[in-house]
Amino acid sequence: MTLLEPFDQTHLLAGWEDLSDEQRAGLAAQIEALDLPLIARLYRDRNLPIDIRKLVERATSPRGVRLGMDHAGISPAEARRIGEELLGRGEVAALLVAGGQGTRLGFPHPKGMFPIGPVSGNSLFQIHVEKILARSKKAGCAIPLAIMTSPATHRETIDFFERHNRFGLAESDLYIFCQGTMPSVDAETGAILLSAPGELALSPDGHGGMLAAIVRSGTLEKLSSRGIKYLFYFQVDNPLVDILSPMAIGYHILSGSEMSTEVVAKETPLDRVGNVIQVDNRLYVVEYSDLPDDLAHKRSPDGGLLLWAGSIGVHIINVDFLFRMHEQAEALPYHLAYKKVPHYVPGQGIVTPTKPNAIKFERFIFDLIPHARNAIVIEVNAAEHFAPLKNAPGADCDSPDHVRKQMIALHRSWLEQNGVGVCDGVAVEISPLFAVEPSDLKGRFPSGYKVTRPSFFSSATQVMPAE
Repeated sequence: MTLLEPFDQTHLLAGWEDLSDEQRAGLAAQIEALDLPLIARLYRDRNLPIDIRKLVERATSPRGVRLGMDHAGISPAEARRIGEELLGRGEVAALLVAGGQGTRLGFPHPKGMFPIGPVSGNSLFQIHVEKILARSKKAGCAIPLAIMTSPATHRETIDFFERHNRFGLAESDLYIFCQGTMPSVDAETGAILLSAPGELALSPDGHGGMLAAIVRSGTLEKLSSRGIKYLFYFQVDNPLVDILSPMAIGYHILSGSEMSTEVVAKETPLDRVGNVIQVDNRLYVVEYSDLPDDLAHKRSPDGGLLLWAGSIGVHIINVDFLFRMHEQAEALPYHLAYKKVPHYVPGQGIVTPTKPNAIKFERFIFDLIPHARNAIVIEVNAAEHFAPLKNAPGADCDSPDHVRKQMIALHRSWLEQNGVGVCDGVAVEISPLFAVEPSDLKGRFPSGYKVTRPSFFSSATQVMPAE
């Protein structure tokens, strides 16, 4: 009561006498973990104007390097050489953000467990880990993987990795840590909501919660102590991401960047991706939902979109930069989202709203970019690098079928680049342990080889001579 009274949150103790000892202990622990002054300030300032329009009106197209092209005197070959050198020295780790559930996919598990392989049925987690193992083998050096989960996915993710023996990753090279949470508050009153008797309505604090969580868990310090200087950050729902791309890492290093971000050219002005913009020599990311329509449609003198760069949630970040940003409380501001949040009211039970009734608070990792020295954008080909799994089967875009088609098309192109024929309509899938990039297929197939039936090329595949 003493904690809650100054912040008008004493309603959280209503029905206390009806709770079991275990429920009381759980609720007390949740309340003690709250940053009540922060929550009060965020609610108080909820209506302060944030003039996105004023920022975007001053925006120009971001400076960028197209992967595989010369940039500011940096050749692709030199960028790749530097990236491979750093990987070989053990200075780069992979950081996978995997707090999401597969609810929208009709899959009641962590999204990373979803079986996306078009032929193999392998999970997103397995595909990602095998890419890291393949890069480790090329580098001749173990590359660690840090995974950020959420309270909803943490235990099941750990169990899944243990059940599958970490897909071949050494136990000492896997770090799993959990992001924090923030309570949902009533949009009208600021009252913290309950989800059930003795339970606060808590939600993950956004992918920007990574910064606090990786420091709080000790993971960043552990990585730093083993010599890691750079993190390759990516999200679990994209099976096409070129994890630990040596060339991208090389561009980042040779540009003197503290944080680099991969982008794709937007297909339409209103694509549902974050917009990377440049204002006064700083890079910013503006959410598609915050971008005024008229500014989204602005054209540059060559006729292309002025705001052409769509973020795909892939970043290369310096470890020292993360330590520095962690000391700056305002580096990652909270964003407010008005949502429909079912909640528990003592004496009434569960109340299910028909319109947005609550505010959720989230942080976004891309808000670090304006603080980074020499931040750059690296443009990649969407067909080869970006296939986000977001929607249920049958949806118009970003469904399992769409993602699998992109995976098949990419792997088909790799085979064809290396002289392998693939019959029309035949599904092909290449395990990263067989090839993590097209050049790995060179000389692996006899002349005239043709794929005539659905095929999964794995580390155990023995290629038979052409008939």
